[in-house]
Amino acid sequence: MSMKVFDLGCEHDHRFEGWFASADAFADQQSRHLIACPICGSHAVKRLPAAARLNLSGIQQSKAQQRKSEGSAVPAAAERPRQGDLSPEQFQAMFIKMTRRIIESTEDVGNRFAEEARRIHYNEAPERAIRGSTSREEAIALRDEGIEVFALPLPEALKGSLQ
Repeated sequence: MSMKVFDLGCEHDHRFEGWFASADAFADQQSRHLIACPICGSHAVKRLPAAARLNLSGIQQSKAQQRKSEGSAVPAAAERPRQGDLSPEQFQAMFIKMTRRIIESTEDVGNRFAEEARRIHYNEAPERAIRGSTSREEAIALRDEGIEVFALPLPEALKGSLQ
């Protein structure tokens, strides 16, 4: 069975892919609000126009071969992406990857974050990376005590598994 890959977007302009058995399967799931944005959890998802998939590997390969024959194995500066030239989709993918890494490498202490951060800071609990939630005032109080914290809003959808 072949799958259809659709470019999707939510009302907040988050873009992602969805894999479906058919266009009818997509329409059915969309009508039952079973499709949600992996970033914000919104069910206001629509199908976006998809660019045609072109196999340009031969063109890229011939450019690389041409550079090699000219004595240069390094891509020309104009062909290399510059730092900061990320598309919104690339930035979103990097954010999701970073967020997943944080989730995988930290312990979720929930709303006990401030209490547990203090226990770790004052050697009353084993040192480890933690995450959780706290009020803005409590975060300021932690910083005043010399406990470094930073806010990272985690979309609900990233806390679960994505396909």
